[in-house]
Amino acid sequence: QVQLVESGGGLVQAGGSLRASCAASGRTYNIYAMAWFRQAPGKGREFVAFASWSDSVTYYADGVKGRFTISRDNAKNTVYLQMNSLKPEETAVYYCAATEGYYSVTARTYDYWSQGTQVTVSS
Repeated sequence: QVQLVESGGGLVQAGGSLRASCAASGRTYNIYAMAWFRQAPGKGREFVAFASWSDSVTYYADGVKGRFTISRDNAKNTVYLQMNSLKPEETAVYYCAATEGYYSVTARTYDYWSQGTQVTVSS
């Protein structure tokens, strides 16, 4: 089994930056990709970005491209999300996820999830 431990949320003013981290432990050798999702109050879970371990592919949601960066440290089995120029409408709980299947933008394809971290962007 895989455990995902996440940190790095907080309160930031509009236009500010945060970096979230997610460390995977346990039986990590079959993980194919890791991703970030977010969920605002009263809304569904939204894809943000993913990064694959097998083919080095990264992909971003259109709304965050150019402002957010996903990166990885293979030695630490850790994925990061650097969030720049944050907007108030991006206030949400941010989750990281891992899959033993193929990478995708749909939450249902991911096998393991973090506990989530709150990101609040003030106007």
